[in-house]
Amino acid sequence: MISGKKTNSGQLAEQQAREYLQRQGLSFVASNVRFPFGEIDLVMQDQQSLVFVEVKYRQSTAFGGAINAISAKQIKRIRLSANAYLQQQAINPPCRFDLVAINHNQIDWIKGCF
Repeated sequence: MISGKKTNSGQLAEQQAREYLQRQGLSFVASNVRFPFGEIDLVMQDQQSLVFVEVKYRQSTAFGGAINAISAKQIKRIRLSANAYLQQQAINPPCRFDLVAINHNQIDWIKGCF
């Protein structure tokens, strides 16, 4: 079970990531796209490319911080979810997978990280 505090922190981090990416010129498409096997935090448009964004938030950089918080299992789920999203939307644009890692007030945006 997820506590309200964690959910709220996650939602705030996703909103912060969305606003940050929009300031960088990306356009918002969708958020919290859920499938039985996974979820996509944000779907953004960067010119002709559709960008699937995983958002990680940590209050501390202990244990590697947010940038090291994504696992191979999560990457697999995100890829499956992205494929399902593309099929559902009946589209086939160029795609990219990005990570937005937020440690307290620092944002790191890694393009094409997996």
